[in-house]
Amino acid sequence: NGFKVRDENGGAIDPAGLTRIEALIPDSVEAVKRINIKDGIKDGKIIKFDASEAYFIHVQKFVDIQKIKDAGFTVMVDAMWGNGAGWFTRLLGGGKTKIIEIHNERNPSFPEMKRPEPIRPNIDVGLKATVTNKADVLLITDGDADRCGIGDENGEFINQLRVFALLAFYLLEVRGERGAIVKTLSTTGMLNKLGKLYDVPVYETGVGFKYVAPKMMETDAMIGGEESGGYAFRGNVPERDGILAGLYFLDFMVRTGKKPTELLTMLFDKLGGEYFYDRVDSPFSGDRKTREDIIRKANTQSLGGLKVTDLITVDGFQFKLEDGGWLLIRFSGTEPILRVYCETMHEDKVKAILDDGLKVAGIK
Repeated sequence: NGFKVRDENGGAIDPAGLTRIEALIPDSVEAVKRINIKDGIKDGKIIKFDASEAYFIHVQKFVDIQKIKDAGFTVMVDAMWGNGAGWFTRLLGGGKTKIIEIHNERNPSFPEMKRPEPIRPNIDVGLKATVTNKADVLLITDGDADRCGIGDENGEFINQLRVFALLAFYLLEVRGERGAIVKTLSTTGMLNKLGKLYDVPVYETGVGFKYVAPKMMETDAMIGGEESGGYAFRGNVPERDGILAGLYFLDFMVRTGKKPTELLTMLFDKLGGEYFYDRVDSPFSGDRKTREDIIRKANTQSLGGLKVTDLITVDGFQFKLEDGGWLLIRFSGTEPILRVYCETMHEDKVKAILDDGLKVAGIK
């Protein structure tokens, strides 16, 4: 249904580069140059290749596949009817670990889910199957398998901010790696805390891998990611990889001997408390500039009873809160939708913070 354009490093093309490419696209189908596929293959203008074998060799540089195969896990995999189908079975099958896949056929109507995005309610069938099959973990890949979601052994969803923090913690604490962390504004403050604890730099960018990838290459970052559940790793392409993220999570379980809920406890013990997250998407009327003016004029001093300590306007409006949490108000680039995100260490204040955020934006 479209094209993703990557540069020679495998990372996203920057916005200026995309603009140059888009300018070359003909205005009509008739103006598109065509060749016969058989002639193109014969002349060497079209080359078919299967990257899977090279990828299988490549990922084994990062993870001891055999140890995961020998671990005796029961791993539930929800491929969301997309490109993630078969990869974990092919990589990890044939050992003591049992791989059970669902939604592992191509189906562009995506039955049993609204869309192939690895968040609730789209993953509810997979979470239920995790309990039914008494699995140790649920790995979820989105439609093109560049994002990764996780369900714990009890069939509970581990939100994508917590997964990002868990993967960074795993690299820092368990593997002993050091290097920069690159995160978008809309993802977790747990990474900032980990950066301080392990003395590694943390860089914040605008939302989207078009900002994350260049920063990762510039800083030789250990890990980069965003709120949508996309994570990238040093030594791999500077782009999201849901398969490698899933393998890293399994390796985390193997190396520690802990289940997902125990890994979360381990993380929160290190951070000194739990972090809670939620998001609300709301349509808005009028133009964006008018809505932005409403937000600026609100002169917000507190949200959900927590004092606002700073306002960042790199991408939307991010209000930093006294507990180390934050609220972010952003506008969709494609439709009249306003997104309000929040993270806090006060579980009982999440709804109040989001409600206040909507009021600041003039929605409530």
